[in-house]
Formats: sequence, C-alpha cells, structure tokens
Amino acid sequence: MQTLTIPRRFRGPPNSGNGGYVCGMLARQIAGAAEVTLRAPPPLETELDIVELETGAWELHQGTAAIASGRAVTLDVSRLEGATYAEALDAERQTPLKPHEHLLPMCFVCGPERAPGDGLRLFAGPLRRQGRSGVFAVPWRPDASLAADDGLVAPEFVWSALDCPTGYVSQFDSETGSFTVLPILLGRLSVRIDRRPRPGERCVVTSWKIGSEGRRLIAEAALFGEEENLLAVGRAIWIVVDRQVQLGMK
Repeated sequence: MQTLTIPRRFRGPPNSGNGGYVCGMLARQIAGAAEVTLRAPPPLETELDIVELETGAWELHQGTAAIASGRAVTLDVSRLEGATYAEALDAERQTPLKPHEHLLPMCFVCGPERAPGDGLRLFAGPLRRQGRSGVFAVPWRPDASLAADDGLVAPEFVWSALDCPTGYVSQFDSETGSFTVLPILLGRLSVRIDRRPRPGERCVVTSWKIGSEGRRLIAEAALFGEEENLLAVGRAIWIVVDRQVQLGMK
C-alpha cells in the first residue's frame, strides 16, 4: 500500500495540510483532470494510507477514517479570465486581505508569515481593468524547490496555486466592492492541468467567484504561463466554518 506524509512546510492551518497541496498529492494517482474532496483536516507529519477503491477512485486514510477522496472528472470552465503579468502585479498590490487581518498567516500558499521560497506567497487582488469587476489576479514565479524530477513544477504545486486565490475572490462582493474576512476551509478542488510551468517562469493566476450555496462559496481559477498561454484551470468549493474549526481546535 502506498503512503503519504505531509511535511509541516505544506501546512494551511497550523496543524493540518494545505488543502490544495493535499488534493494535488492524492490526484497524482489519477490520470487527467481530477476532483478531490476533503473530508477531515489532513494531519501533518503522520503516515497516511493511499487506498484505491473498486470504482477506480482513490482515498486518503488515517487508520479507518477517510481524510480525502478523489476521482477522475471532465473539467471545462465556461468563463476564462486572463491577465498580463503587469496587471497581476498591480492586482497583488490591491489585495484586500492585509497581513494583520489574515486568519491563517502560516498558510503555505497565501500566508504572509512565510518567507519567499518557503511559501508561495500568493496575495490575490482585484484587477482594475475596465469591465473586469470581480476578477482577482496574482503573479507567481515558482521557486526551484517546487520542481519535480522532470524539471517542471510538480503537479501538487499547480493544485496549490489554484487553491487560495479562489478563497480570496470567494469572499469578495463584486457588486458592492466589499471584502469580508471569513473563516473558510477548502472543501473540494477540481483541477485540469494542460501543462506545468518551469521554476522561475513568470506565471499569472486569475480567479473569479461563480456562486454560493449557504455556507458553500464556489469559485474558479486559471493559471497562465509566461506567454500568457493557459496551463491549468480549477474549480473550488470553500466552506464557511467556525473559527475554532478552521484552526483545528474542535
């Protein structure tokens, strides 16, 4: 049986794995586009079992408890928002989530406490181009430590990069221009990777909200490469939770 251990570097909340990273690690078992649902906080520095089901789906287990489940899907997005690298730099400067307001400042993907090269530091903000209300963007130059054996960025880090930018935009109201800092956790992430970027490549991640259902906030994202070519798309469902649940304290 295959196993997976989540290093502390790849945490989201203080004591559990970043959702995008964990989803991407389980999705390594699935060819093509995949959908991964998180069912419990993924523990750090703990050996977890990767289990194949008879249906061809996969689960991540801690003992008998399912932490996450994944399956193959067809992922097409009807809306696709792009941005130049310069526009993404400007959007990053407009990020509505300031460091002192961040609820998970240690997050591998978007935590302001993470040093460059250690975390991804993706601080998405609104595009200011006319007619682009409600679209967020952020630049990303993947660190060399994220490379897989083939020299390209490992797929789990592409999943990671499509994670938190959807969380940022899901808390933005495009009609009022207001941003509400909510305790949210990733519930499900679906990703299709067409090509993986090179370390150091000047990439852009865009994201946009597509709806909400009660405590569920739904957003999509796209990753573009240095030539503004589409590399990957994702769709995320975020769940508004109690702050103590977000921190893993209950």
